[in-house]
Order: sequence, then C-alpha cells, then structure tokens
Amino acid sequence: MSARPAAVISKSLVDFNRTIFDLEVKVAGVALNASKVKPGDLFVALAGEKTHGVNFVNEAINNGAVAVLSDKKLSISIPSFIHPNPREIIGELSAWIYSNPFNKLTAVGVTGTNGKTTTTSILKQLWQLNGLTTGLIGTLGTEINQNFISGIRTTPEADELQALVALMVEKRVSNLAMEVSSHSIVQHRIKGSKFRVVAFSNLTQDHLDYHKSMENYFKAKADLFNSEFAESAVINIDDSYGLILSNQIELPHQSVSRTNKSADWFYKKIDFQKSEYNIEINSKNGNKINGNFKLLGEYNLDNLLLAVALASATGLDDSKISLAIPKIKSIPGRLEQISAGQEFTAIVDYAHTPDAVSRVLETARSFTSGKVIALLGCGGDRDKSKRPLMGKALFAGSDVAVFTSDNPRSESPDEIISAMINGIDLTGRGFIVNDRKTAIDFVVSQAVAGDCVLVLGKGHESGQEIMGVTTTFDDRIELANSITKAAAR
Repeated sequence: MSARPAAVISKSLVDFNRTIFDLEVKVAGVALNASKVKPGDLFVALAGEKTHGVNFVNEAINNGAVAVLSDKKLSISIPSFIHPNPREIIGELSAWIYSNPFNKLTAVGVTGTNGKTTTTSILKQLWQLNGLTTGLIGTLGTEINQNFISGIRTTPEADELQALVALMVEKRVSNLAMEVSSHSIVQHRIKGSKFRVVAFSNLTQDHLDYHKSMENYFKAKADLFNSEFAESAVINIDDSYGLILSNQIELPHQSVSRTNKSADWFYKKIDFQKSEYNIEINSKNGNKINGNFKLLGEYNLDNLLLAVALASATGLDDSKISLAIPKIKSIPGRLEQISAGQEFTAIVDYAHTPDAVSRVLETARSFTSGKVIALLGCGGDRDKSKRPLMGKALFAGSDVAVFTSDNPRSESPDEIISAMINGIDLTGRGFIVNDRKTAIDFVVSQAVAGDCVLVLGKGHESGQEIMGVTTTFDDRIELANSITKAAAR
C-alpha cells in the first residue's frame, strides 16, 4: 500500500549525494514496483536479480509516474534522474517526499536474531494499555491503530516504509514499535528513518547465506546503533554480542540483564507460580516495576525486560508499566497454545534458529511432566549451515523428534531433512515424516495426558511454499484439526 501526503510536495534542487533533484515536477510519492505506481509518483528503476526496473518504465508512466530515478540514462517523456546506486538514496528521498514522518512520532527500533517480534509486541501493548495510539511494523505485518496490513518482509522496502509511517502520522499514531532486520540495514531500507530509541536483543546463527559470517552479521546489526538512526539505545548484555556492542558504540545507551545486577535494568525477583511469573524489575535510576507476567519461557523474560526499559525510555512511568504487565497477551505463533479439548499440551512456535529451537524445548521441558514431542523443518533457499545445528537442537531437547518439511521453496525436502539429521542416530526416538500435515498427525498420535506436543518453525505463517507455489497451510489450524480428528477416532 502507499500513503499519500495531505499536500503535494514541491521543492527544487535537493542534493542527495551525487544526484541533484529538481523536484518542481511535484512528486507525491515513491514506488519501486511499477505496478504499484500511483499518479504523481516517482518511479525508482532498480537492478534486480533477474531483470532491471527500466524494463517497466512504460508501465510506470502509464500508471501515472511523473519522474524516474535509475542508474541508467533514459530517453523518456517525463523527467529522469541518474544515480550510480539509487538504492542508497531511496530512503532519504522517500523520507523527504513524505515530510520526514519518523520525526513526527516516537519510534522505537528493535534488532537481533530472536525476540524482535515479541519485544515489539510487548512494547506496543504496554503503550496501548496506557491509552497511546500505536503502530507496529514487523514479521507479523503492520498495525495502525489496531488495523492490520499484511506484509512480506520484516522491514519493508524504503519507499513503502516511509509511506507507512506517513500514513501512521496521518492517522495520529503517537508511538511506533518496529522490527529492524539485518537485511534492511545492509540494503539501506531504513535510510531516512530516525528512532527515539533502538534496542538489541541477541545474536545467534542465522542468515549466513546472506551475510557469509557471524562477523558480517554482527556488523550489520551494529550499524543501526549510531546517531544517523537513533538518539539512544537499550542493549541486552547477557548476550555476548550485546556486551561487545555496549562497549563499542558512542550512542548513549542503557544495558539490560536478567542475571547481572550491575546492568542499568535487571530483575530483582523472578518467582514462577503456576503458569505465570511474579516479577520485579529494578534499575540503577531507582525504577521499580512489578507484576504477574503470563508469557512462559526465560527468553520471554528477556523480551519483557527489554520492552520495559524501552517503555520507560519513551515516557511511561513505573506504575503505568506495572499495571499493564499482567494484561500482556501472547503473540501469534510464539509459544501459542492450541486447545481442542485434548489432555496434553499443544504448542506452535516460530523457532527457526538453533538457539530458538533449544530455548523453546527447554521451556516446554520446564512445565511438562510427560514426554516432549517436537516436530521441525528447515526452510529452503536459506542458510544451509544452520540445518544440522537445528536438527541436533531438536533431537537433544525432545523425547520424540520428528523431522519434516517447512517451506522447501525451490529445494528438495529430502535433501533439507538429510542435512538436518546429519550425524544423528535416530534409532528409537527420531522419525522422518516428509509431509508436514502427516507429521503433525503423527506427533498428535504419540501424545498422551501430561505430554507436550510442539510444532516448530512456521509459527504464525499461513502458507507453505513448494517449487514457487504457495498453498494455504497454518500450523495452528492443522494442529487443532489433527487433535480433533484423533479424538473422534
């Protein structure tokens, strides 16, 4: 979608690096996709993996484009501008065209391998429960005042990002919680964005197909933590990379730690009672926040601590945060319990890194009296090096481990599973069930009262991609249906 500013923007001779833009052509918006161009837009023709945007210039003009930006010289009927790498300036250009929307609300950006979605969701709820109008951008999509817009990327492309935030400003959103992916930082998608606070959750192996090394992956995350993008930061120093980050950045920052009382924010008390935690959070500045927290798992305690520090940094006082904590609800596809009348626990979780798989299985073990029965697949066309690590984490943390398909995309599911089980002796408690639906039926058939069934990897996702075709597939629906069918037998 694209937000349209209240008034058409017009300004001449704006210098974005090496390109001079005479925008007296009155540009009203920006679009990277010719099919999404609206009348008055600037179309940005980028080089893609398979084709170049210049091949779609005529479509963009037919849809109402009034100017084109590209890395190629064009002979067309509307003004065109040349930049050697247009992607580097799209963010700043879009921010300028949409009147710098990030400056008109309180924006918080959260990065890290795991925990981004949960932390931003908890922060959004803390704001909402205290009467603030909120926006959310991340893996689950975009929310504007509780109205949902689907998305395909954790962090949208630069043109769409600035348009979405401009729409939020138009809808009188006061506070935005946003996930910031490493890809978006490297690809300049957040250029032109300025956050009140940025936060770091953790760094574990993921996306090495793109970043090639953990050092590159960390550098991508660390590039968010400077004055170009933020005024201040909050960093989890329980994570080894977080500790390095806190020692190397010049940006004003606070530290959080579940265990280290010398951190700026820490837990004074964590008591697990029945199905919730009774907690007290303190800070060096004298903050005291307490309440009953219902989201299970030590990693969710980390997410809460980060969110509380961010809520405080954006103006919520201790008493308001404390009153909101017991009302925080679980996040879709994150340790989401599925109840269909069964006597065992059934959970769907998005865990798709080795660390996340280990953590969710540890959490399940902590409240399960019987067997932990878990199912997992790995996505195709993604980081292949993590597959055996995820397989080992699954096998080590469960009593019954089922290896299956996730989103194989263009790869062979058999080859993906083969990589997952490399070096593992499956005898006795490891099973390969290629078809995910059949695998879900299998884990349900293995469960009795007191057991815990976990379906891992896809979480909130509602489709499965196989050889370029995406079919409807929601683990939560499939698991509930499987439980119901088993009970009817």
